[in-house]
Amino acid sequence: MRYVRRFIRQLNKQYIYIVPAIILVGAVWLRWEDPQFLQIFRLKLFDLYNQLEPREFEETPVRIIDIDDESLKRLGQWPWPRTRIADMLLRLFQGGTRVVAFDMVFAETDRTAPSQALATWFDQPKLNLQELAPEYRDFANSILQSIPDHDATLADVVDQIRQFSKQHGVVAGVVLLSDETDHLPVVRPGYAYAGDDPRPHIPAFYGAITNLPEIEEKASGVGSFSLIPAPDGIIRSVPLMFRVGKQFYPALSMEALRVYQGARSYTMKSSNANKEQGYGEHTGLNNIKVGRLEVPVQSDGKFWVHFTKHVDERYIPAWKIFEDDFDGSLVEGRILFVGTSAAGLKDLRATPLNPAAAGVEVHAQAAEQMLLGHFLQLPDWFNTLDLAIVLVVGGIIIFAGPRFGALLGAFLAFSTLGGLIGVSWFLYVEERTLLDPIYASAAVIAIFLSTTLINYLRTEAEREQVRGAFAQYLSPALVEQLAKEPDRLKLGGELRNMTFLFCDVRGFTTISESFKSNPQGLTRLINRFLTPLTNAILERQGTIDKYMGDCIMAFWNAPIEDPTHPHNACNSALSMFVELDKLNEELVEEARAEGREPLPLKIGIGVNTGDCVVGNMGSEQRFDYSVLGDAVNLASRLEGQSKNYGVGIVIGEETNKVSEHLYATLELDLIAVKGKVEAVRIFALMGAQERRETSEFQSLRSRHDEMLRAYRGQSWNEARVLLEECRQLDGELSELYQLYDERIDFYIENPPGPDWDGVFVATSK
Repeated sequence: MRYVRRFIRQLNKQYIYIVPAIILVGAVWLRWEDPQFLQIFRLKLFDLYNQLEPREFEETPVRIIDIDDESLKRLGQWPWPRTRIADMLLRLFQGGTRVVAFDMVFAETDRTAPSQALATWFDQPKLNLQELAPEYRDFANSILQSIPDHDATLADVVDQIRQFSKQHGVVAGVVLLSDETDHLPVVRPGYAYAGDDPRPHIPAFYGAITNLPEIEEKASGVGSFSLIPAPDGIIRSVPLMFRVGKQFYPALSMEALRVYQGARSYTMKSSNANKEQGYGEHTGLNNIKVGRLEVPVQSDGKFWVHFTKHVDERYIPAWKIFEDDFDGSLVEGRILFVGTSAAGLKDLRATPLNPAAAGVEVHAQAAEQMLLGHFLQLPDWFNTLDLAIVLVVGGIIIFAGPRFGALLGAFLAFSTLGGLIGVSWFLYVEERTLLDPIYASAAVIAIFLSTTLINYLRTEAEREQVRGAFAQYLSPALVEQLAKEPDRLKLGGELRNMTFLFCDVRGFTTISESFKSNPQGLTRLINRFLTPLTNAILERQGTIDKYMGDCIMAFWNAPIEDPTHPHNACNSALSMFVELDKLNEELVEEARAEGREPLPLKIGIGVNTGDCVVGNMGSEQRFDYSVLGDAVNLASRLEGQSKNYGVGIVIGEETNKVSEHLYATLELDLIAVKGKVEAVRIFALMGAQERRETSEFQSLRSRHDEMLRAYRGQSWNEARVLLEECRQLDGELSELYQLYDERIDFYIENPPGPDWDGVFVATSK
């Protein structure tokens, strides 16, 4: 991860768009190609919808004659004699049945027919009377003449039903094959199409398993019950139209409805037909019309089945038809699909609601939906919508996300997810339209996550850079604050009002000489000195600019904004003397324990407030975060003057203006420090507010201010009297008042003249 962050940090800002853009292009390409795993995922989602909100079972003429396990138990193993099938048909149509569609093929002669039985008895592949002995020949001939052929019996019943009415009939089932065969199914209806030729889009086969000619030719219709499962083996749709070569063949359910309506033909509407705009694209079928029914289909002629849960009312066990008390009203006016749910006959199919549904139920449910006008649709514009959402929302996230932050990207990504799921569910429940909300949402979220991840890595890299740059100069809290908000660090320099502190050890040369033979000891001493004083600065939001041997340079209000920077600088300066006293106590104890003369450390501090330029300063090869400006130089000069005036902390006039009401300060002088022409007022920082509010300090400050007025008014004698009073009030300032005594002596002998403004020009730093 460290190397990734380093790589991200080195990228130019425009590269932050490259990875999300690659994901966007990849998502569009993947959706355009629509590989099988995406199709399966989409179908699984539609399965979930069907499971959550299945179609409600409604009354239609459709029922299933079920050859179930109980029927096999009562009526014998399958296949039953064709005479029993014929008997069943007679019973059904006598009860008022309109159409019977067989989800099975009568492809071979009945093995229970007389000719088949005799061939078996005489051990012949096929009965041949001429090869039998005369006595057997007469016996066989008498059997054939007395017992009608089973297949012929079934064919006669099928023919009688067909001739009864054009809206009554039997639909024979066939199986279409991928291999060529000698026989093809009988074609009953006519076919027409409007628009583009649908043949290239309709499932193509090359052969078929057909019924015995005498049965199929008498049937009112012939339909294929072939089902084409999805790649995961689940049946979700049924083809309503097939083709072998150029010839069309209808599905079993479609053909049953044609016969039920007495219709003679099918009309298929394809792209670019009237009212079926294809915009020049050959997209295949749009709908199939038979009789009064117009059924919307997919481009390949498949019909989405909206499954119901298993409903017993849909099924009529076959054995009941042969009961003497069978109620004919159960089949009156019905379309009956004859099939099997018996596990041993292996006509079980996986559907979204049932992993082992009877295959005949798929055809029955499809017929129910077509009669009800209940259609599930996957619109042609679905792919375009998916691509549009990915392009538009993904593009917004890519280009607006880095500018407006992760919140906008998260809002767009998860609003897309929630919105599409809501719209998809609404369309499914209310409009019966299938819309996949997941792919576009997943693509948008992936784009958002990539954008967010790159932004995060860049931010973390910037934070690490900030931490590395400032860990040695700022307090940990300030480093973390700056790392969280790196924009607050304006690299390259900016003008700010800041407060600066310089601290130096007095008499460091003498201390160094005492460590001539022990340089490591001097290093340890400096470290012990710098550490607590540095903490005093860092704990008050200060920034350590640099160490110069025994000198510390610090500043406030950069890189983190600090509205109270003069106060924090003054507090730091006072705290540094407290920390120094603690260190000196330790040094004295250590020196006495070692039997040597203690050398306590003394410091002088200069504090000044003013405008300066702060930022990364240096060369392209090496730079530091530092400050430049007159206010910085003055702070350094004030530290040097602390020794001359005999005070610990000297502050500038700007620092005093914003701090004098909080601290005990006294004006020291009006001085033009070395290197400056303009005079500045300087002040001594004597203590915090507690000292300022004492009566002793108030008296001192009153007398001290009177002394300065007398001094600058050249009232030398009055100034001397006031100096003595000040000495009595505070012995800490003896060096300061001794300095003024010497100046007064000098000015008495060398009067400054009537235009003297009280400014002292310093000749040393």
